[in-house]
Amino acid sequence: AIVVHEAPLTLGLGAEIAARITEESFYSLESPVLRVGGFDTPYPPSRIEEEYLPDLDRVLDAVDRSLAY
Repeated sequence: AIVVHEAPLTLGLGAEIAARITEESFYSLESPVLRVGGFDTPYPPSRIEEEYLPDLDRVLDAVDRSLAY
């Protein structure tokens, strides 16, 4: 499973979702639950928002890592 969200990875909603998936489906998972999200920094000004938010390349990288298992 891959959880994608805009919030920072640490202490974000995606961490909670990933934890729930792991708790409920641990023995069914074929690879670790991966998260793709914003960086662990304060939310940036709008001029650099595109660099902060998850983009297609980061999501596809997570998909590749998940499929490698």
